[in-house]
Amino acid sequence: QVQLVETGGGLVQAGDSLRLSCTPSGRTFSSYTWGWFRQAPGKEREFVAVLTWSPSTTYYSDSVKGRFTISKDNAKNTVYLQMNDLKPEDTAVYYCAVCRYSGKYDYTTDARNYDYWGQGTQVTVSS
Repeated sequence: QVQLVETGGGLVQAGDSLRLSCTPSGRTFSSYTWGWFRQAPGKEREFVAVLTWSPSTTYYSDSVKGRFTISKDNAKNTVYLQMNDLKPEDTAVYYCAVCRYSGKYDYTTDARNYDYWGQGTQVTVSS
């Protein structure tokens, strides 16, 4: 059984920072695409950030570009989402996910193409 576990969410003030972590159990994902998605109440799950394997490329949604950074620590088998200058509109449940394939923007930013998902971690940003 493969599971992804997200940690690091919480309640913060606007302008603060958080770092989310995602660690898989059951196996190691060394040659896969990693993604972060989020879902606010009453809204659909949306793309936030992606780190592809081949080619090694990062993608960010326009709403988080310049504020969020996705990265991976291969030794710890962990992917991170560093979130700076948080805004109230960033409030959502954040999910990490893994895709078996490395592709272009249209493919890797579509949640329907991901194979494994975490349980999610709540991020709440107050004004």
